[in-house]
Amino acid sequence: MSATENIATMQDAASVAFKRRFMMRMIAVLTGGMLLDGYILGVIGPVTSVMKEEMGMSTADMGLIAAAALFGILIGSPLGGWAGDKFGRKPLFMIDMGLFVLASGMQFFISSVAMLFTVRLLMGVAIGAEYSVGWPLMSEFAPARLRGRLMGVTLLAWYGGFMIGYTASYLLNLPAPTPWRVIIGTSTVIAVVLFLARLGLPESPRWLWSKGRKDEARVIAHKYLESAEDMADMENEVVRQGRFADLFSPRYWRMTAFVSIFWFCNVGPYFAIATFADSVLEHYGLNGGLAGGVGLSMVAVAGVVATVLLIDKAGRRVLTVPPQWITVVVFLVIGLWSSAPPAVVLGLFLVFSFLNSMGGSLVSIYPGEVFPTEVRGIGTGFAAAISRVGAGLGTFLLPIGVETFGVSAAMLVTAVVVFVGAAVSQLWAPETKGKSLSETAAGFAH
Repeated sequence: MSATENIATMQDAASVAFKRRFMMRMIAVLTGGMLLDGYILGVIGPVTSVMKEEMGMSTADMGLIAAAALFGILIGSPLGGWAGDKFGRKPLFMIDMGLFVLASGMQFFISSVAMLFTVRLLMGVAIGAEYSVGWPLMSEFAPARLRGRLMGVTLLAWYGGFMIGYTASYLLNLPAPTPWRVIIGTSTVIAVVLFLARLGLPESPRWLWSKGRKDEARVIAHKYLESAEDMADMENEVVRQGRFADLFSPRYWRMTAFVSIFWFCNVGPYFAIATFADSVLEHYGLNGGLAGGVGLSMVAVAGVVATVLLIDKAGRRVLTVPPQWITVVVFLVIGLWSSAPPAVVLGLFLVFSFLNSMGGSLVSIYPGEVFPTEVRGIGTGFAAAISRVGAGLGTFLLPIGVETFGVSAAMLVTAVVVFVGAAVSQLWAPETKGKSLSETAAGFAH
């Protein structure tokens, strides 16, 4: 081999190593955003009783505080998606985390219920923008053969974040407890680290291409994209100017309906039950404590791990549709068998947590695949907003429903919600395994 060939080989090897390091960094900062989302929702659970007593909050107040971040996502996700599609993924990726750092830091100085609600609402706005820009970025940089697995890892981080937040809050709230403002304010540390880690990341080449900035797109794609096939697929994309109204056009309305309804019906039950795991389990004669929220979250993590390992081999539909039908049966049994032994009830809740997390993994994958580049941000943002309506309503209404109508009735209503998601998925969930983004986005367009 000549000296020139040796140099070329070393340059190729260096390029491959650079791209892999970049992909690892991209995965780390994206999963960090999802971990942060899970963390702020998990960390508040064990301190709700302390907050309620100190600030004189009613049950409805507690439901609103628990759901505040979810309602913030309802605002931030479509707004962030629109801005990400219009102005680029890169600036929104920094702005959303900057807003989170500011809002999270304000938690140390909470002085009223209204301020607590406002701060967590702002944190939710930032997280909503993160959904709208983070998953599109991952789908646009990840190689097709690993896209499902890499995007699924982001949800693994969410469950991990919830579990870490819940555990940290529980341990810090033991006898001689840490002030609750400090406990929920610990999310600031994670946010600052993520903000610094995002400095210098590139713009999405597919977004640049969709805006007609083809030379810039080619330079970034050549530098950062690992797969030559993905680079070629980008160049085959038809450049269109996306609008919010396109989501409801004859070409795309089914993808919008599928992702939004599937996501709504997946996260609503989980957020409600996980947030109030202790009180729900206690109605069935089960001890709460650390084993409640963390136990469900650990099983959920196992479900995500199983999905991540299988997703690029087994495909999307088999991990989307059957788990939902089984979950319907689980909630029907819990709701109708009011005298079931506590061990059986616990087992059924664990089955729900495992299967629900499998579907949850798919809600982190489908939006980035089925929406085309020109509306990938706003499409993901709109679906995230719809899902957070479900999550917010579930978190707000569950404690009120249990208190008013009983836990059995609440579980039967949950079964109906899951049934709707299963039916929609049975009808419309696509198989996108191994396909390029151009192919996956074209799946509904006929």
